[in-house]
Amino acid sequence: MSQIYTKEGDTLKGNKIVAEARKISDPIIIVKSGRHKSQRIILKDNAMCRIAKKYKFIK
Repeated sequence: MSQIYTKEGDTLKGNKIVAEARKISDPIIIVKSGRHKSQRIILKDNAMCRIAKKYKFIK
């Protein structure tokens, strides 16, 4: 079972990381639900992703 990191300052490393956010450079637009849209970017080869703000609520 993989661990989910949700706190400020946590770092994720891997060969391929998929990140989703509302404001990013060079995005691919994806459909989330109904009219709601989001953006996706794929990072490859020695990729890193840092959480700048933790979740307030976890479902």
